[in-house]
Amino acid sequence: MRRTDQTQELETDEWRGREQVHEERADAFTRGRRERAATGQTHPVDDFLFTYYPFRPGLLRRWHPGAGVLLQGAADLPRATWKWYRSTGSASQVDAAAFSAKNERVIRFIGTLLTATRQRPAHFGCFGLHEWAMVYRQGEHRHVAPLRLSQSDTDAVVDGNRVACSHFDAFRFFTPAALPLNQLQPSRENQPVLEQPGCLHAGMDIYKWVIKLGPLVPGEVLLDAFELARDIRQLDMEASPYDLSAWGYEPVAVETAAGKAEYVRRQRSFTERSNLLRDRVVDLLG
Repeated sequence: MRRTDQTQELETDEWRGREQVHEERADAFTRGRRERAATGQTHPVDDFLFTYYPFRPGLLRRWHPGAGVLLQGAADLPRATWKWYRSTGSASQVDAAAFSAKNERVIRFIGTLLTATRQRPAHFGCFGLHEWAMVYRQGEHRHVAPLRLSQSDTDAVVDGNRVACSHFDAFRFFTPAALPLNQLQPSRENQPVLEQPGCLHAGMDIYKWVIKLGPLVPGEVLLDAFELARDIRQLDMEASPYDLSAWGYEPVAVETAAGKAEYVRRQRSFTERSNLLRDRVVDLLG
């Protein structure tokens, strides 16, 4: 790799090697989803990353070098015709200026949100009760998996604990009876004020923000964001009121003291990972 002023230059063998590693890693991440799609099967944990976040597996497979990286020998390859790319001689690179001009408002919002979230103290007292509030006093549920406890015992867990969800995109799925129980009233408008790094859903959403930043973000960061979202999603559902034993998951029983302690232990680890990733994305935005 050579660096010229603010531009890095990657020789063909170097960037093609990185591209291949990226594609293989992306294929491993999406293999289960692609195989299920072919047979019509579903998965209550993993499919979330492709349904709630409506991004096709192919988006993960497309490697970008990020802004300011010149790919030698790429001008005659199909990637040179991709949107937001431009060529100079035999090389090609992301047209960061054009992408940024077109998406200025979104880029500014993402940078502001991630920076503000990173700077706030993390809260560790929610214990994943947002999923419980989504089934509170309601006979029909969003997932096909059965509840671990009876409906009345599930409701009692919500009634017996403090519900303090700070994330609007979780809060908006609360049942009508659960909405007034929440200590906070998140909205799209106050999201930049309430978002905090201890929130599992805020950590998962880094994947969404990275996708929206498109070719500005190197493929390695994109897959790290997806991997983080995948790992967080597992805890999110293990701590939920659903019985996922048919899919091989053991519950994190947050209705108990031991379950709460386990949830917080893993929540703290995800907070550290998500903040490191927020720093990487914000640094890329300059």
